[in-house]
Amino acid sequence: MSSRPIRLLAACALLCAGPLAAQQIPPEHYAALSWRFIGPDGNRAIAVVGEPGNPDVVYVGAASGGAWKTEDAGVSWRPIFDDVDVSSVSALALAPSEPNVVWLGTGETFVIRPAHAMGDGVYRSNDAGATWRHVGLERTGRIGRIRVHPDDPETAWVCALGHAYGPQPERGVYRTTDGGETWQQVLFVSEDAGCIDLDVDPVDPRTLYASFWDVQIDTWGLDSGGPDSGVWRSRDGGETWQRLDHQGTGLPADADQHIGKVAVAVAPSDPRRVYVLTEEASPGFYRSNDAGETWELVLRNHTINERAPYYTRFGVDPQDPDRIYFTSVRFSLSIDGGKSLVENAPRGGGDTHDVWIDPTDPDRIMVADDGGLTISLNRGRSFERIVLPIAQMYHVHVDDRIPYNVYGNRQDGWSYRGPSNSRQGAIPLGLWENVGGCESGFSIPVPSDPDVVWSGCYDGGLERYDRRTGQVRSVRVWPEAAYGWAPADLKFRWHWTFPMWISPHTERETVYVGSQHVHRTTDGGESWEIISPDLTRNDKSHQQSSGGVAIDNLMTFDGATLFSIAESPRTEGLLWVGSNDGLIHVSRDGGGTWTEVGQNVPGLPQWATISSIEPSRYAEGTAYVAVDNHQQADFTPHLYKTEDFGRSWRSISSGIPASPHSFVHVVREDPKRQGMLYAGTDNAVWFSLDDGSTWNRLRNDMPPAPVYWLTVQERFDDLVVGTYGRGFYILDGIEPLRSLDRVGDRSLALFTLRDAYRFNPIQGIKSESSFVTGRNPAGGADLNFWAGEGMRGRATLTIVGPGGDTIRTLRTTVRPGVNRVWWDLRHEPTKTPQLRTPPPGMEWVPLGPDGWRPLRTWDLDLVRGQLGPRAVPGTYTVHVRAGEQESSGPLTLLKDPHSTASLADLEEQVAMSLVLRDEIDRIVTMINDLEWTRKQLDDVQTRFASDTTARALIDEAERAERAAIEVESRLFDIYLTGAREDAFRNPMKLYGRYSALAQDVGYSSADFRPTVPQREVHEVLQGRLEEAAERYRALVQGGLEALNALLRQRGLPAVVSEE
Repeated sequence: MSSRPIRLLAACALLCAGPLAAQQIPPEHYAALSWRFIGPDGNRAIAVVGEPGNPDVVYVGAASGGAWKTEDAGVSWRPIFDDVDVSSVSALALAPSEPNVVWLGTGETFVIRPAHAMGDGVYRSNDAGATWRHVGLERTGRIGRIRVHPDDPETAWVCALGHAYGPQPERGVYRTTDGGETWQQVLFVSEDAGCIDLDVDPVDPRTLYASFWDVQIDTWGLDSGGPDSGVWRSRDGGETWQRLDHQGTGLPADADQHIGKVAVAVAPSDPRRVYVLTEEASPGFYRSNDAGETWELVLRNHTINERAPYYTRFGVDPQDPDRIYFTSVRFSLSIDGGKSLVENAPRGGGDTHDVWIDPTDPDRIMVADDGGLTISLNRGRSFERIVLPIAQMYHVHVDDRIPYNVYGNRQDGWSYRGPSNSRQGAIPLGLWENVGGCESGFSIPVPSDPDVVWSGCYDGGLERYDRRTGQVRSVRVWPEAAYGWAPADLKFRWHWTFPMWISPHTERETVYVGSQHVHRTTDGGESWEIISPDLTRNDKSHQQSSGGVAIDNLMTFDGATLFSIAESPRTEGLLWVGSNDGLIHVSRDGGGTWTEVGQNVPGLPQWATISSIEPSRYAEGTAYVAVDNHQQADFTPHLYKTEDFGRSWRSISSGIPASPHSFVHVVREDPKRQGMLYAGTDNAVWFSLDDGSTWNRLRNDMPPAPVYWLTVQERFDDLVVGTYGRGFYILDGIEPLRSLDRVGDRSLALFTLRDAYRFNPIQGIKSESSFVTGRNPAGGADLNFWAGEGMRGRATLTIVGPGGDTIRTLRTTVRPGVNRVWWDLRHEPTKTPQLRTPPPGMEWVPLGPDGWRPLRTWDLDLVRGQLGPRAVPGTYTVHVRAGEQESSGPLTLLKDPHSTASLADLEEQVAMSLVLRDEIDRIVTMINDLEWTRKQLDDVQTRFASDTTARALIDEAERAERAAIEVESRLFDIYLTGAREDAFRNPMKLYGRYSALAQDVGYSSADFRPTVPQREVHEVLQGRLEEAAERYRALVQGGLEALNALLRQRGLPAVVSEE
């Protein structure tokens, strides 16, 4: 294989201000902006390990979604690797002698598509995954296995494949004896082959077995197999190695018939039993009974290794050397040393990759697969499925519904549509729906009719879905199945994620898709026309069968096909097209003529993939292009801009630091600020405020997943991201980002506030929360302001209504940079009752640390009645004040578009709710005053309980307390202890009944004006409130005089009300 080539004052002030000079913006200045995961369910896990003997602890590595851990046997999971810069976790190992020492390898080794995340070496944790330290091997690309010495947690061997995109020296077997401080490459076979599997004799850890994979991946093919694929053994801990697959041993060693990917494992209960699984034209499973000296072919069966580059792994039962579990398309089992497979074995997932068997309990088996993780506790008779939020989304699109929906295709899943904001309070999995298509490609709603969605699939699959009827129609351009065919032999060459575009300029539903040609339909896919010649290089050598030793043609490696299509948002028919072999074409007449302009791009790699094209909405001849050349071992970022229809270009990617993850998948232009750009690399979102001269990483709390696609939802001003490993993420309200360089040296500036919707929640049956439940935005209006470097302390935000009345006051701690506070759109809530005494006769009821306990009534019905009512639609003014600085700006509150209420209805509802709130506050004021009084009376009685001269004083205190209790018992049930269902023991009083009515009028009545019965009950309650208030006034004004006179005689302070 040596012949392979080496490869903000007021809002207006911020908008009108000009940008400062190009500069890097400190990340802490926009750290207040938070990403949120919205779904859907996830998929691909490729590594798993448990703590031996402890079923509570499991670690899982995702293909491009980080590492996850459970400490309660799978009841809950948490990500433990999100603070690093790499997403692919390919190898996990616990030190047998110290299970808190965890070794982790990065970079996926199960490769059959262009979309497999790279790694950056090895990490180690000494505290069971709580913290991680990068310990080297940065350039090894992909780690196949890590094995740790059974007695020494500082000694480990790492099996490094390399990036596999061409020859490189950083591959093979590495060893450390000092916990990763230093490494020694103890086995290097060639620059064309890397280590893919590794095992250690558990009895004699000086004996190791390593398998190597001779492989190269290009855009146009995966070439698996070569002279350097094989199996090696060391008898001295890795110092020296002997190749085992040579003539006469029994392993395949024919120089004319190379093998490809190879797996190797030692039977823990009989270390002389060693197994090898090889990729050949038909897979072979070999057994050695003498520690690798001789081998016997025991099984040749496609089931155990169907598409070898994507699988080739197995596990041996720790107590039975004949019991073997194979991971492939399906999970299979042999109980006779590999001679045969058990029929109808339980399904441990689909497209399985890794298996771990507890060495202390062979009943405990875990399988990592393309659906997540499956766990068996009965030796594989049944499995439980664990689904994590690690979805691999290829693209993301949005519609303009209120709230809007998010669309995209998920690897090993479907074409999805789901809400960006659910009125149920969260986004459960049940709110996601299939909209046609399949796992790969695009899902795009028609701009003029979002109930119609076009969804792609591999093999040129294309479907038009009508949500109104639920019907799907196949409308593929050329419905001739191409499975197994070399691209050169096909009429049309379709990429795994072939490009699609729906024109925003016409009601005719004009749709473009790309093979090597551009195809267009204007009749819903009933017919198609070809509007371009072949727009690729059409190099026939890049259109041959992929696979290597075993042919594998599934449209994932076609090196002469289109990858991106985009139409100018300004000009109908101005089309840009990019190929995956380095060409860029533009047509200015709707496809009548085409000009190749990629040749004008300085330094454009010849065989690069034009991953996305973004025609500008601000200038007709301007476009931005993202170029991905990582499959030619070039991981540097490539971004370009033209302003003259492609006649000249300049690079705009120098501000993105080069790393193994810096190649660019997508570039987008901000729809509201010219020169503001967004880019997605293989581990981050970046933004530029100066047309690409400088770039800033928008990490914040987003995990480091590959960012394959992104878009800005214009109505809501949200940045929506499709990650290939962690699903969809949304950054709500990006206006602060647009103005970061315009706030200058201002001490305080309120950013332009986006409109807020008065959404009504939906009540009813909802699915249980799960690991893949998406998050809603915080709710209401996001109020964003800038604080300069010198600003510290507290800020007060005041929301003022259209009539000048104060609606709400919010307070927050100020930090330099962007500050975000969410207003829930409500007026001030009711006051809080503070009970300073236990219920009468129940001295065992405790008070809180501050000397009081809450008044807890029947919370399921009443707690929402204690919220402030939501403000009516209209224009409000937001004032922010910090220190001596102040800034103001308008905020528009809009009605829920689902509501049929008139403005008058809402005004009536809110007016009555405010009256109820104020009357509840009167009740709470009386309760708190009476509790304060009773606490003082209790203190008097306690102080003089043993004083025989104070009998008259104690008697008067007891009388006063009885009087206070009589008044207070009209306001609430004084026997409530805090238990939820105490409310059913005694009649509910004013506080509870007012809260219930407030709930009915406000929260439970959506956007309706109060009913006649609600008004009538209110009148009744008002009468009772006035009666109670009169008794309260009598107590406060005269009921304590006799007691206070006695106290004054003793020189003590009087009992007074809190007021």
